[in-house]
Amino acid sequence: MRELILLRHAEAAPGTDGKDDRERKLTEHGRNEARAAGQWLAEHHVKYDRVLCSPAERTKETAALALGQVEPVFEDAIYDATPGDLYELLDEQRDAERVVLVGHNPGIEQLVAFLVEGRSEDYRGMPPGGMARLVYDGPFEPGKAKLETFWSPPN
Repeated sequence: MRELILLRHAEAAPGTDGKDDRERKLTEHGRNEARAAGQWLAEHHVKYDRVLCSPAERTKETAALALGQVEPVFEDAIYDATPGDLYELLDEQRDAERVVLVGHNPGIEQLVAFLVEGRSEDYRGMPPGGMARLVYDGPFEPGKAKLETFWSPPN
């Protein structure tokens, strides 16, 4: 893997008692955030070979609005994942040059720190709809990624 884009789902409606958290949908603001992420990716001619996505409704909507007609691979392991879980899943994708992972916090923001700094504790800062674009010159290992771009959607 040479390039990795980590995309946090956009703003979702709050959870309601008795309903499965995975069924939460994007708000209108969240749909605009996801479209803005897609516009940024298109304007910067970002290409990707594989898209991995949590099966939660909010991540599916984010992927559809940001990535267009690409058919993601839905991975249950992304929902409620630790940085270690996400790292293991990505480690299995070494045959792809460019991967997008659409997921949730705190796993996504902690994974950025783990891949760039080699540690993941107490990292905060990935807003809804935010993206981190990481590149590798060498092996896919903790602490070896370069943070090429950190993007946040406009308010």
